[in-house]
Parts: sequence; C-alpha cells; structure tokens
Amino acid sequence: MADNMYEKLETASAKTREAMADRQHLSPPPTHARQNRMRIATRETSCWYILWGFVLALCGLSILVDRPLLFVFLREPDFKDQCTQPEPHFPAKNEDLDKLVDIIEGDAFRNASVDRLSRAIQIKTESFDDMGEVGRDPRWEVFFKFHGYLALTFPLIHEKLQVEKVNTHGLLYTWKGSDDSLKPTLLMAHQDTVPVPPETIGSWTHPPWSGAYDGKYVWGRGAADCKNTLIALLETLQLLLEANFQPKRTIILSFGFDEEVSGRRGASALSAFLQERYGKDGVAVIVDEGAGFEETWGTLFAKPGTAEKGYVDVKITVRMPGGHSSIPSDHTSIGVLSELITKIESEQYPTRLVEENPYYSQLQCGAGYSDNFPKKLKKLLADNAFKKPSFFLTCRNKPDRLALEAAKQGPAIKYLMQTSQAVDVISGGIKTNALPERATVTVNHRINIGETTKIVTDRLTSIGDEIAKKYNLTLHAFDDSQEEPNSIHLSSAVNKLEVAPITPADGSINSPFTTLAGTVRAVYGKNVIVTPGIMTGNTDTRFYWNLTRHIFRFAPGYDADDEVGLGKIHTVDERVSVLNHVHTVRWFVMFVRNMDEARFDTDGGSGKSNDLGVGSG
Repeated sequence: MADNMYEKLETASAKTREAMADRQHLSPPPTHARQNRMRIATRETSCWYILWGFVLALCGLSILVDRPLLFVFLREPDFKDQCTQPEPHFPAKNEDLDKLVDIIEGDAFRNASVDRLSRAIQIKTESFDDMGEVGRDPRWEVFFKFHGYLALTFPLIHEKLQVEKVNTHGLLYTWKGSDDSLKPTLLMAHQDTVPVPPETIGSWTHPPWSGAYDGKYVWGRGAADCKNTLIALLETLQLLLEANFQPKRTIILSFGFDEEVSGRRGASALSAFLQERYGKDGVAVIVDEGAGFEETWGTLFAKPGTAEKGYVDVKITVRMPGGHSSIPSDHTSIGVLSELITKIESEQYPTRLVEENPYYSQLQCGAGYSDNFPKKLKKLLADNAFKKPSFFLTCRNKPDRLALEAAKQGPAIKYLMQTSQAVDVISGGIKTNALPERATVTVNHRINIGETTKIVTDRLTSIGDEIAKKYNLTLHAFDDSQEEPNSIHLSSAVNKLEVAPITPADGSINSPFTTLAGTVRAVYGKNVIVTPGIMTGNTDTRFYWNLTRHIFRFAPGYDADDEVGLGKIHTVDERVSVLNHVHTVRWFVMFVRNMDEARFDTDGGSGKSNDLGVGSG
C-alpha cells in the first residue's frame, strides 16, 4: 500500500504530494522515489534541449541551403506556369499573301531594301536640344526633303493610303479597315536621329551619312535608331498593298520627328490628333521601337518592352559672390557645386526588384526554360514566390537579395532594377581671373519600376540642405522660385516623366501580347522564349498612354550572326544587319495579318467616330 502511494506521489504535482502526505501522515519518500523524480525532471529537460536543437538545426539547414526557414521543405514553383508561351501564330492561308515570305527572303527584295534604307540614311534628319519652334527654326526644314524621298520611294502607299501631316512634319499613314468595330493597329517609328559630333566623323569606319553597305551591314546615323524600322514599316504596307491585302482592322503608321529631343513637338501632337479621332483606349495595340532579342542562360529571349522607367533631369545651380581671383574666397561656387556632386555620387539608389517589373518575369522565364539558369537565382526566385509579407520568417535579416544577386550580371541588368543617376552637363565661370558667381550641373535620373520621381527630389533636397547649411547659403528646392544670390537652387526639367503603366503580358490568355508573342515564335521558332522586357530609356510612346494599355517597345528583327545588335546606337559606327532588317519586314507583315484576324474583348469600336475626313497630305 505504501509503495503504491509513493508511486502516485512521484507522478503528482508538488501541491498534490503535500496534500496526500498530510492526509496519510507519510514520512518523506525513500531514496529510490527521489531518484525517480530526478530521472523524470531530466527527461523533461532533455525534451526541451532536443526541441531547441531541432530549431537550431533547421536554422543551420536554412543557412546551408541558402533558403528562408519556412521554405526549406517546400517544393519550388513551376516557373513554366508563370511564363506561359503561346503556340506559334500563323495567319490563315492565303495564296497571294503567303508568297510574301519568299519575296521578302529573296535577293531582289533584299537589294532593293538595302538601297531604300541607304538613301534614307543619306538625308541628315538630326534633331538638337536647342531647336526652336517648327516654322521658325530652319533646321526643321530637312524633314521636307525626307518626306519627298518617302513619297517617291513608296508611291503606292501615298496613292492608296491617307497621308496626313501633323504639326508640319509629323507623318500619319492610315489604311482604313472594313470593320469599324475593330480597334486599329498602330505602328510607330521616328524620322529624326541624334546628331553626329563633327570631331567624331574621322573615327567612323564608313562616313556617318553614307549609308554604306559592306555585304552584311548598312552603316550610318539612324541605321539602327530608327530609320530601319521606319523603312521596314513602309515596306510592309507596300508589300501588302501589292498583294491586294484588304484589312478589316485599320492600320496606322505614326512617325514623329523629334523623339531624340523628347518628342514634345512631334509625338505629342500626333498622339493628341489620334486621341481626338479614336478616343481614349481607342487603339488595340501599339508597337514602337524598343528592346529586341537577348541570348542568356543558354536561351534566346525575345523581349518586347512592356514598361519604361521614369525620367527626371535635375538642374542644380550654386550662386555665390564673385570678385577678383587674386583675393579669392575660401570656397567658390564651382568648389561648392563640386562637393555637392561628390556627395550625390557617393551613394547610389537601392537595387530593388518588384514583381511588377518585367525583369522579374524574365527571371521566371529563365528559371522555367533555361538549363543554365543560375541555381542561386532560382532559389531566391522560389523564396520570393513563396513568401508572404505578413509571416516571412528567416534566420537573418537582409535587403532585396534577389535583386542584388541578379545585379551581379552587370550594369545593364542592374539598372533594370535601380534608379540611375548620371552627372551629364556642367558649366561655371567665364574668366580665369574672375571668381565664378554661378555654376550649374544637370543630373539625369531614370526611375526604377515601383518608385516615383519623388525618391530623387527628396534625396537631392536633403543633400542640398546639408551643403547649404555648411556654407550659409539659402536652399530653394523644387519650389518654382527664381535663382537668387548666395543660394543653391534645385529644379526639374519640363520633361519629367513618371514610370510608364505596365502593359498586360499574360501568355495564357487571348490578348495583343499573345498575338505578338505567337508571331515571334512563328517567325523564329518555338525555341525562342518571349518574355516582357523593360526599357531603361524612353520612347515616343510616353505620349500615347491614353490610347491603349497594350503598348510594346520592340525591335522584331533578329540576326543570329550579328554581334553588334543595338550596341552602336547613338555612337560611332552605328549600323544594322541587313538580315535583321529583312526579318523585321517579315515579322511586321505577319503581325499585321495576325492582328487583322485576332479578336479581343477590348474590341467593339472606339469612343469616337472613325470617319477620316479629308487628308492633309
């Protein structure tokens, strides 16, 4: 009986043991009972140690496999499901139209196309930052010559299509479709080029305005940006006219003339003209110049731009007292401005990759289709897919590891995920024996997806305030004030631009993106993976956002043997592969036909009448 009682005491709580001992008038438990209790306590302690050891082991495993704790045992997502590739999209059979493929690939068309592009390059259509208004600045008049050349080179287009001129030099070609319920297809290029600095002319392999052809490339300013696209679009419509194509969906070509100086006279006027005619969201799709093809991770990607970074130029002016250089002040306006510039460049904007950024989609496509996709990037991408901000548990606290790892591929990739800053233009001082009273610098910024221009103005205001206090100057930051003595003045240029709206790019649903991607895979094969791309620069599409959500910045030509690509635009030895150009024409012919047959939920007529009226061409 006593032994049984002691066994009950061993397993009871302390208070229960005291109560039971009082009732039974028991003496303290014998030695073996105390030893049992110690064994029980030891077992309980061991359980806690085992549990904590298990947690620590998981943390160690998390570090070892470089994955957050909660995701160690989760399967990676199927990245192919997140990067659906439409089947190659061929238009319906048509004997006359199907012959165009053989015509485009033939020597006769190739030679004629080289000549057309070459002669277009020979007309110097440069645009300059300081150009005055159309009709006043004589430098605009070169576009009359260019228009005359286009009329002579493409007579059937100028005979059959409506040709209109907007703000004198903007060109609008309209091929009216038979079905007004179908929103138009709008294809774009620009007529102007960046200037050629005279001091660089001697560095060119072929003169920049020669349009020279060496058997592979056509050389010259505008060869790749973007008279090649402009000529290809006109060749596309000329070929379709010759084949008696009868479009149901209206086709529009829109050619600005000042894209290289922000498009405020050309694209701005053209877009307003088109919106007045077709209404808001009145266009089915827009394709303008932009990103092309990229071979990476062992895979060829086509990268139509579905987004553009934002843009802001900030002008910084330092005003300080002048005087004779023989009795200088400790710090001049140039010295203070130099310190401010050094402070700006001492720190970069953060590298961040939000899921809305098209480069995130390219990573998903790479993870799904590329055998050589980096394992670490794939792990980080999987972690990002699993995580939920409300309960993201990791054994260590770090910044955007996915973006930082991806940025290791080089600056061209890094700046797809980072707001950039570049000190581009500086001036100050007028004479060696006079202290500079005024010094200015312009800093260019391209705004990352997921951010706004405010990230720039806030940061520069903070830096300006620090320097102004140090030198007892007044700060005027983005307040539309006039410059004044003893001050630092910050202002943004009129061409400030927020990040562009993101174009829908889901390859699993019927949409303009699916039609575009299917056309790419029809022309170049199923091995090409089509992924949304992002533009670090800006195009004329900045003025067309209200016309459609479906805007693509895309250079559809591809030549596997062309190592230059777009790498020579805006610099010495700009050139384009002729095979690239021929493939551009082939792609546009097929895309126009596919768009003509496609039907989208957004079709059903625009908010405006499509009556074209009388042309002004």
